[in-house]
Amino acid sequence: MRYLFRFSITTLLAFVAVITINAFAQQRGPQPPPGGLFGPPRGMAVFQSNCASCHTAEGSEIGGRVAPTLAALRATAPERIYEAVLSGKMKDQAAKLNDRQKRDVAEYLAGRPIVEDNGITKMANACASNPPLASSFASSSSWNGWSPAPNNARFQTAEAAGLKAEDIPKLKLKWAFGLPGGAASSSQPTVALGRVFVGSDSANVYSMDAKTGCAYWAFHADGAGRFAPIVVPISGHTGSRYAVYFVTSRGTAFAIDAQDGKQLWKTAIEGLVNISNSSAYDDGRLYVPITGTETLSGASPNYECCRSRGGVAALDANTGKIIWKVDSITEPLRKLGVNSAGTQLWGPAGAGVWNTPTIDPKRKRIYVGTGNSYGPIAAETSDSILALSMDDGKLVWSHQEFKGDSFMVGCGNTSPPGGNCPEKLGPDWDFGGSSVIMQRLENGRDVLLAAGKGGVAIALDPDDNGKLLWRTTLYKTPPSPMGLVVFGGTADGRRAYYPLQQPGGGLTALNLETGKIEWTADIKADNRGQIGAASSIPGVVFTGAWDGTLRAIDTNGKVIWMYATNREFESINGIPAMGGSLGSPGPTIAGGMLYVASGYIGVQNGSPGNVILAFGVE
Repeated sequence: MRYLFRFSITTLLAFVAVITINAFAQQRGPQPPPGGLFGPPRGMAVFQSNCASCHTAEGSEIGGRVAPTLAALRATAPERIYEAVLSGKMKDQAAKLNDRQKRDVAEYLAGRPIVEDNGITKMANACASNPPLASSFASSSSWNGWSPAPNNARFQTAEAAGLKAEDIPKLKLKWAFGLPGGAASSSQPTVALGRVFVGSDSANVYSMDAKTGCAYWAFHADGAGRFAPIVVPISGHTGSRYAVYFVTSRGTAFAIDAQDGKQLWKTAIEGLVNISNSSAYDDGRLYVPITGTETLSGASPNYECCRSRGGVAALDANTGKIIWKVDSITEPLRKLGVNSAGTQLWGPAGAGVWNTPTIDPKRKRIYVGTGNSYGPIAAETSDSILALSMDDGKLVWSHQEFKGDSFMVGCGNTSPPGGNCPEKLGPDWDFGGSSVIMQRLENGRDVLLAAGKGGVAIALDPDDNGKLLWRTTLYKTPPSPMGLVVFGGTADGRRAYYPLQQPGGGLTALNLETGKIEWTADIKADNRGQIGAASSIPGVVFTGAWDGTLRAIDTNGKVIWMYATNREFESINGIPAMGGSLGSPGPTIAGGMLYVASGYIGVQNGSPGNVILAFGVE
């Protein structure tokens, strides 16, 4: 039996680390990873050889981002890890692994097998019946999709909110719903037809009662995603009146029956695509934002950098048929020579769209923001606001805020010409989140508002080819590649409000007419600040932070209510539930209730979690 002791010190420490599971993983009750009776768990050697140099106990900073720590990975669902290495952000790093190895490393890290199940059979307090859905949306208030209105203002009217400013200090937790097998919450709850629809990182979508939190049904998809489901009428499917639409991160669009969770259609958006935010719906079409895939892989000299591009696809909501799909870069992709390793180079690439398209039915346009370019050259439409025709997706106009921003993890600040990396590394100042907000001023004029990672807020004229109306700097020190405004702000017709990802956080209020900063609220968040999307009702703005605290700020910049979600909860469905950091999915407000998903890991080592929280006035 001497062979049992031939492991290296590194392997032995890694094996011991598996036993030292963090508190969240313990309460979840993981099973021992699959492996031999005497040998190390399957997946451990794969992890040590391919992943351990970046995913350490402390977390390694790579290109301005912090790789998830071992503790964060061990608190992540194996389904999500498997998806990341199969088709997500880590697929290029894992390209040499076969499918069995990818599954093994996911199960080794999570401490349990991948489960192809929606988890609903394990829940307590399921709804006693599944009554027919209401005949119209007018029967109850809704927050349907990323924003309750297609202007992406993330503003809920007083009538639809069912809450007034004076009610907010009285908010109490009504119920907590534990997402089975989940460990990171990236899906935003949608409220429609008296129900809550939300996704989980274990690739499931759930339908719950909006008042009680009991579960009606669950649907198991092909992957998770950073989406807010959309619920609208559907035609052409006998017995189905409403469909729930969502697109997973790997680019699969689903329509499922809102009544019982039955799949109605499924469409794969092909190519080098990743979906990193919610779609938008208008007049029978689903508009899907598309981002590229090469931020993490393009710097390798053996990689043909870079060919993936952002864009938008329009799908027929009744059939799933792709009507059109366009790139965010109009210039044709071309060969740029070969690098010193003899690898073919391509460009321009990048300009990912990782924000929900803003719908403008009046002008028959959709507006999106774009991110940085990839590779040695930068595109003319990276870090830009684009106006696209709703008919065919063609570019109508564009406004570029930051020129020459080509950024990839692994590139130095300067690089020699002829390689994969740009000669001068860009700042990575994407327009992300809900980049474009449309607002109507008191004089009846429409404006487009945008702010992004670069920490600059702008107003554009939709009737004058995106002419710049004002520009306001939101920072004192230029932001790092982490960014200052990430998943976006909210607007109430008078002001726009932007959460700030900086030490202590902050919420800045801008006058819509002039762009003047009226105030910045002292949030007193932790050193990471706020990354999540803000939401508002008349008189109050809600913003969540990396520290897991949800705060309500009045229109004078005063914090009037706060709730720490970074803790364990007793769930309504009997599933162990833990809150964590508040990230991309912002709070949603409808029918006298406020809902929020807690547990976002992201790129600043957020605290994992698997809980949906519902608040109401006591």
